[in-house]
Amino acid sequence: MEVGVRRSFTFLLRPTVKQAASLTACLEDHRVLYNAAMEHRRTAYRKAGVNVRYSDRSADLKHIRADDLAGQGRWSFSSQQATLRRLDTAFAAFFTRVREGRTPGFPRFKGRGWFDTVTWPKDGDGCRWDSQPEHPTATFVRLQGVGHVRVHRHRPVKGRVKTISVTREGTRWYVILSCDDVPAEPLPQTGAAVGLDMGVASLVTTSNGEPLANPRHLASSAGRLAAAQRALARKKRGSKRRRKAVARVAALHAKVRRQRLDYAHKQALTLVRAYDVIVHEDLRIANMTRSASGTIEAPGRNVAAKSGLNRSILDAGWGVFLRVLAHKAESAGRELIAVDPRNTSRTCSRCGHCAKDNRLTQAQFACRACGHAAHADVNAAKNILRAGLALRDAAEAA
Repeated sequence: MEVGVRRSFTFLLRPTVKQAASLTACLEDHRVLYNAAMEHRRTAYRKAGVNVRYSDRSADLKHIRADDLAGQGRWSFSSQQATLRRLDTAFAAFFTRVREGRTPGFPRFKGRGWFDTVTWPKDGDGCRWDSQPEHPTATFVRLQGVGHVRVHRHRPVKGRVKTISVTREGTRWYVILSCDDVPAEPLPQTGAAVGLDMGVASLVTTSNGEPLANPRHLASSAGRLAAAQRALARKKRGSKRRRKAVARVAALHAKVRRQRLDYAHKQALTLVRAYDVIVHEDLRIANMTRSASGTIEAPGRNVAAKSGLNRSILDAGWGVFLRVLAHKAESAGRELIAVDPRNTSRTCSRCGHCAKDNRLTQAQFACRACGHAAHADVNAAKNILRAGLALRDAAEAA
């Protein structure tokens, strides 16, 4: 029996003016609930040493809705429970980081504009996807307290709708459907394997020598962003004009994000269609883009250069690309292997000699032992492919 996978489907919402106001009020009330639960939890621990769990706050939610002093009773009970679970998850992640010795990052209160998503955990409980199936041309989602909101459904929804989320991005609203049992769509076997070297000059260089261009979406929008940010800096805080300027800057960043995601989908699909086995570097992008500024006592070196490199890495969108590639590979029945990238750019793909001097420049590789010369990224991609195939063979032999 074919096993389905879980997938998310995102669609643009087209609410009326009244519905948009209701959606905004819904986000605001959930934000207030989140902050009130956090304050309760912090106060209980500070004054009595008591840890307030999700179950305690969920029981109090009934009384909060019954009083209805703040209008909380008009929203779905299950969506408010999901907001409380979100806080519980934030604290669980905090304690995990403390145990592992990482930077703790204590959960914060959510200010206005920092709470943009509400989730309904079950289709049919406070929400309903395709709530007016008799409509011949349009699709609607029903949300308790908001009504039937029109959806721009640009592709069919597959599988069984499990959860429904609504998120705000600038002036746009989106509905996100998390679906179970989405049928996989395996592609025909090609018998080919490829290694991928992630880069900045090119987003990806394959072991076959084919580069995938890096469109640098953020850099191409830098002029418009700089102008919008300068205009924002001149506006008076709290003014209507400043709110409009903030929305303009947010819209430009959102466009860059959508462009980057669209490009990642297209390039990942090209690779998945062409290769059965795809090997890539197991990158720690957060570590690679960490600031070099250091501290006052021990300032970092080459801070400006490192800042520019960090910006280029983040603009390339390695994390977005690899996440999309993993989803498409799973659905298509392809094998995706992540390998340790250490020394892949210094090792000769022909003789295996590893030395720092092998890499002459960012683009040139010349082995000091055997004289093999190649493009540095292509040489690294071949080493990545070889390492991935070795891991695969070892796993099959075990």
